[in-house]
Formats: sequence, C-alpha cells, structure tokens
Amino acid sequence: MVGVGLVAETQTDSERRRVLIAEDEALIRLDLAEMLVEEGYEVVGEAGDGETAVRLAEELKPDLVILDIKMPIMDGLAAAERIAGARIAPVIILTAFSQRDLVERARAAGAMAYLVKPFQKSDLVPAVEIALSRYSEIAALESEVAGLTDRLEIRKTVERAKGALMTTYGMTEPQAFKWIQRTAMDHRMTMKEVAERILAETSGGEIAEQPTS
Repeated sequence: MVGVGLVAETQTDSERRRVLIAEDEALIRLDLAEMLVEEGYEVVGEAGDGETAVRLAEELKPDLVILDIKMPIMDGLAAAERIAGARIAPVIILTAFSQRDLVERARAAGAMAYLVKPFQKSDLVPAVEIALSRYSEIAALESEVAGLTDRLEIRKTVERAKGALMTTYGMTEPQAFKWIQRTAMDHRMTMKEVAERILAETSGGEIAEQPTS
C-alpha cells in the first residue's frame, strides 16, 4: 500500500472554525468564548437557552456548537438532538456532572464529545478537535453508502483499522483516519476496502509500505 504524507492539523486550520456557544451562566459563557478566541476560533453566536441555540445554529450554520446541559426553555440534550439530527454541526456537551448515564444520554443525543466543568483550555481544545474530527469522519463514511446497517458496519471496520495504524505507527486518531481517506481517494478504493486491507496486513505483519506522517 502506498504511503500518503499527512500534515498535522495546525492552528491555522482552526482559524476558519466558527463556533456557537450556548450556556445560561454568563461568566462561564464569557470564559469559554475567551478561550476559543485565544486559540484562533471564531465565536459567531452566543445563547443562554437551548431554544435560542437551535435557532442560531439553523441561521448561522456554525462549524461547531457547544451546549451546556442545564439551560432554560430547552435543555442542552434536547437542543443537541435537534442540531445533530438536522446535521447542522457537531455538538460538544458541557456539564457540571460526570455521571455515566448523563454521558450516555449525551452520546445518544448526537454529541461528538463532552466536557465536565470546571475545565481548562487544555481540556477544551482537544474536545473541540475530537468533535470536529469525528463529525467529518461520519460525514465521509456516510457518503460511501446509503443504508444505515452498511454505514454502521463500515464505521466498525474503519475504527478497527484506525486502531491498527495507531498501534503500529503511533499515529493519532485523526491522522489514521486521514491516511485511510486519502489512500482510498488516491487508489480509487472505498474506505472500507482500505480498512480491510490494513486489517489483513497488520494482522499478518506490517503494512507493505509504512505510512509517512
């Protein structure tokens, strides 16, 4: 398999990322906006309740939406379901609670990542990049097939292939996915075919030609 060079994501990439924040506590919302701006993101809208967040998401079409769970009128989980269900943008759930059932409900609502308050900038930025990366992966995989069952099967195969690349070559998760995606494009294969080949070759030894990162 021919290696494909990868360029690590730099902060210039995030300068184009437009973020909508929904948090009913003004001070937290301000801190969150400041952190994002300091990291090069553009805060295009702010909301204090879930209903306003959904309306702004529909109007502004941001690249990412950050939603607090506890908000008036409509909570963050309900807003996440609306935004994620309409495929408007990836969602990060912000909560002061870390119970496992809440995390599972956030995932079920369509959240790509979550943050537990209080958080630092060192927690925020990775969550943002994870959410953006996972969302783009899902969109890319969904473009290959129409059926839900097939999409789920492909996602499982690609996840395993990403893990193999990460273990064998020390790639990050986004790098592994980009390598699979670009290799599929370069060789006119589907991502499932590339993933299956990675799994076959890593199970019997290393990939014929090591990917460059």
